[in-house]
Amino acid sequence: MAKKLPMRKCLGCLMMQEKKSLIRVVRSNEGVYDIDLTGKKNGRGAYVCKKVDCFNKAEKSKGLERAFKEKIPTGVYDALRKEIEDVE
Repeated sequence: MAKKLPMRKCLGCLMMQEKKSLIRVVRSNEGVYDIDLTGKKNGRGAYVCKKVDCFNKAEKSKGLERAFKEKIPTGVYDALRKEIEDVE
């Protein structure tokens, strides 16, 4: 029997995709935001595709703000943009 792959929704394109194909933004219990490339850090997570288009859509629609229910520091967006541009 095949193992079931975990699926997550991209905040940009709103498509369900395999967890490994997305970049995770995580907020720790202390309220610190971080880019989680392993997908294993503790805390609340939100996912974005590894495409600049999806990142731009998520930023414009304030997808991260909705996912975490609070304002996101601009440094998080800058780090996420840099990470996505490095992948492409």
